[in-house]
Amino acid sequence: MRWYVLIALSCFPALVSSAAERYNVLFIISDDLTATALSCYGNPVCQTPNIDSLAARGTRFTRAYCQGTYCGPSRASFLSGYYPHATGVLGYSNPRPQIGDRPTWPQYFKENGYYSARVSKIFHMGVPGGIEGGGNGADDARSWTQRFNSPGPEWQAPGDGETLENNPNGTQPVVGGNTFVVVEADGTEGVHSDGKTADKACELIRDHSGKPFWLGVGFVRPHVPFVAPRRYFGAFKPYANNILPRQLAGDWDDIPQAGINYKTSVNMQMDIRRQKKALGGYYASVAFMDAQVGKVLDALRRAGLEEKTIVIFTSDHGYHLGEHNFWAKVSLHEESAAVPLIVCVPGKPPAVCESIVELLDLYPTTASLCGLEVPEQIQGIDISGLLDGGNWKVRDAAFSVAPSRRGFLIREPRWAYIQYREDAAGGRELYDMDADPQQYHNLADVPQHASVVARLEAALARKLADVRRNDL
Repeated sequence: MRWYVLIALSCFPALVSSAAERYNVLFIISDDLTATALSCYGNPVCQTPNIDSLAARGTRFTRAYCQGTYCGPSRASFLSGYYPHATGVLGYSNPRPQIGDRPTWPQYFKENGYYSARVSKIFHMGVPGGIEGGGNGADDARSWTQRFNSPGPEWQAPGDGETLENNPNGTQPVVGGNTFVVVEADGTEGVHSDGKTADKACELIRDHSGKPFWLGVGFVRPHVPFVAPRRYFGAFKPYANNILPRQLAGDWDDIPQAGINYKTSVNMQMDIRRQKKALGGYYASVAFMDAQVGKVLDALRRAGLEEKTIVIFTSDHGYHLGEHNFWAKVSLHEESAAVPLIVCVPGKPPAVCESIVELLDLYPTTASLCGLEVPEQIQGIDISGLLDGGNWKVRDAAFSVAPSRRGFLIREPRWAYIQYREDAAGGRELYDMDADPQQYHNLADVPQHASVVARLEAALARKLADVRRNDL
């Protein structure tokens, strides 16, 4: 299988037109965000007007995939330019020991004359623990001219809070950690981490408008705890009106044990009331985050930089909101592996792109668009051709991993193939995404699909071998 090709159905010189502008790069990332929670991706309940406004003038990708289905390996991958199984960063550490002097994405821009800064979580930070204390987490100091943290109260914010996970009797108080907690918080937006992040990002845009910048703005919502100012919850109350995903009887019967996610309605002991409140809390957190995105985009406009700045909005991975009775990340199903991705480049027409892309592609693409030589060793692909409209294709498939499950995903336009362990000893899943986009029916053991399984298993082995052929 060829893993990527670039097919031009219009004139190739459009890709290499006159010298590229030295654009700014504004990289906005939301933590634990599923595309299905955004109104520009079709959510009828959770309205995200600010992210929608960016999508209306940029390219919205419908088949973008992370390379690791939880924070640490995903962020280490797209920031370093290497797949997780190239660096071996499969957990929550910084990739610097593995990449040595090779520049990260923001560092490469810094070394080419850009002011490079991050606000809050770009490399991995623990949430809520790392946000409460304001530490640097697994950050990489060499990547930045300056870096700023945004401490906030998180689950300890004053307001009405409830622990939803493992609290069937309602006796457990509001707690910290990676726990489903909803807090309808008192006070203003500026008390919270994301409010502080937006304010600092606006300040940096204003103060550095005269020199090219690479600015990473990391919003921690909607990562648990689902905490936001009280006014953002009203649209999703009463919680009993929230509609949960359809469940299929015996849904887990045809998948391997490794395919059952680490957080489920069962092992979290969340009844229907709590599930519906979790959904409302998540949506409120998304709405709060969207409002902060709006502040940053307004600051860019006020500074007169919209036509000088590439704006990217995405998430580090997706998130389950009750599909298959799964919650959170880690799973290699579509809700967890797919990410929202909007890329807005001055002068490019608004578009919706259905080509398969990876977060790993952002590093080489922005380098190319800004007139920088793309580092040869990094493993992403320059997808700038997709931003010109027309029928382009850069990848035959996306590749994503769930290291804690020893899981691997090959996502083709039609087929999603999941394998647990490199020898498939942990089992397989195969889904026809045209006929079964909700992934209810695992076809891996259906005889008529044996040739598809064999082809994709072989393709996975080749992909891993290719990933491991690198200069590290």
